[in-house]
Amino acid sequence: MAERLLTVPLLTLLLLATACSQDTGAEDATSVAAPELGACRLLAPDDVAASANSAPTVDCAEDHTAETYAVGPLPSELDDAAYDDPDIGAFAYQTCTRAFMNFLGADESLAMRTLLSWAWFRPSEEAWDNGARWYRCDLVGGTEEATEFVTLPETAEGLMSSGVPDDQWMSCVDGEAVPGAPRIPCSEDHTWRAVTTIKVGAEGDPYPGDRLVEVTSRDYCDDSVSAWLGYPLQYKFAYTWFHEAEWKTGNRRSICWAWTTT
Repeated sequence: MAERLLTVPLLTLLLLATACSQDTGAEDATSVAAPELGACRLLAPDDVAASANSAPTVDCAEDHTAETYAVGPLPSELDDAAYDDPDIGAFAYQTCTRAFMNFLGADESLAMRTLLSWAWFRPSEEAWDNGARWYRCDLVGGTEEATEFVTLPETAEGLMSSGVPDDQWMSCVDGEAVPGAPRIPCSEDHTWRAVTTIKVGAEGDPYPGDRLVEVTSRDYCDDSVSAWLGYPLQYKFAYTWFHEAEWKTGNRRSICWAWTTT
């Protein structure tokens, strides 16, 4: 992932329907049984970096930072796959991404601009050796850059179905530049807001290379942010673009940021 910040001077064109589980208790990490759909947990960023997770569930009416929104078997063609086979990750990325948008009621643009994100887990290595072949997608209260996750509502289902989600769930930055800055809720004081996303390629297209993706992102975000701001004579914008690894998983969008306090 890469980001660039550009300033546009005067007259110059530059630049996650299930109810939460009420069960509690730690899961058996060696069990081959699939996890429970709708379960809630108190997860931290370190937890989602792991391949497997057997953290205890909590009552969804109580504080929690994760909600399981999709569970299912892996495709049969992966039955004999190695535990760390990249095809498993590719399947999980596609499956969890689609389910994340459906669960939240978000389109691609909203899903990329929210502070919410998702993590996926597979069985433990011992359970895998015993024949377990399932995936678990958890909606979590923060992005991969977060140092801690925020508390979620009792369920996040349909949280963005109105198309105009609450600012507490949307990504902003407070600082002079977007690159490297921590994402904060737009309900807090901020200087940058993620306002749109733009497509830089179609499904099935080969990766066009870093330079072309960056230039396309810059040019499209210039126009997109200008339109979002109402075509002012002077404005600043930034953009977040992604590399070949993300392209291979299916991402064809870049994020456009506007300098704004609203």
